[in-house]
Amino acid sequence: MKLINTLAEMQALKHPEGFKIGFVPTMGYLHEGHLSLVDASKKDCDLTIVSIFVNPAQFGENEDLDSYPRDMERDLSLLKARGVDYVFFPDAQMMYPNGYRTWVEVEGLSDILCGASRKGHFRGVCTVVLKLVNIVKPHFMYMGDKDYQQQSILRIMLKDLNLDTTIVGCPIVREQDGLAKSSRNVYLDPNNRQIALCLYRALIQAQKEVRSGILVAETLAEHAAALIESTGARVDYVKIIDSRDLNFPNEVNEHSRMVIAAYVGKTRLIDNMLLVSP
Repeated sequence: MKLINTLAEMQALKHPEGFKIGFVPTMGYLHEGHLSLVDASKKDCDLTIVSIFVNPAQFGENEDLDSYPRDMERDLSLLKARGVDYVFFPDAQMMYPNGYRTWVEVEGLSDILCGASRKGHFRGVCTVVLKLVNIVKPHFMYMGDKDYQQQSILRIMLKDLNLDTTIVGCPIVREQDGLAKSSRNVYLDPNNRQIALCLYRALIQAQKEVRSGILVAETLAEHAAALIESTGARVDYVKIIDSRDLNFPNEVNEHSRMVIAAYVGKTRLIDNMLLVSP
């Protein structure tokens, strides 16, 4: 495994003709969710590149940029054991040098759901991912379904800007009790760790209600929000979206996905699930 921390060295890499390049962009503090993306890339591609970069542009005021968990030594050990070929870890000054002023935004989808409560978040995400794709030049980029809105927005960005990178969405990896894996789970004390299960339970409840014949999106969302609030967690949003375009349907169909963001203590968690099993 080779470590690269400069843009020039990353851009100068030469790969054998015809090799498929897989890319996993991360902010580090890796867990099995990230590593499942590495495994998918290793299975599909000839070379796998992972980036580790805590992107300041996607954090808003009073968010957890300074306290975001970091453990580079542990991350590198995990990636080496998984057979990663290159790890790219630029610093903020390289990615946003003095005088930087160019930003990328997908209109209409960046100010709903997570974008409504995290102003400018997706502008930062789109900008850094575009920069990373231009630097790494992967054929495939592996992203988890947990950040479903992010994945959807980035698919549109890559298409609109005529880039040759294809996003491969990968299933959410969960703890045995259902909690979605997240780097921010480390913030949860034992009591809040139990409360955090309310997101998963709300999703499972909604699936069961759909199977029982309840198809009105607003009703399902209200019931899920009530379950979450009953545990002491605070709902940011509970919505049902069309997985294809992030529109909000009135009734559930085979494309409907419930998406949730909630605060457990001070920790903001997200989760989602299709409401009709394939």
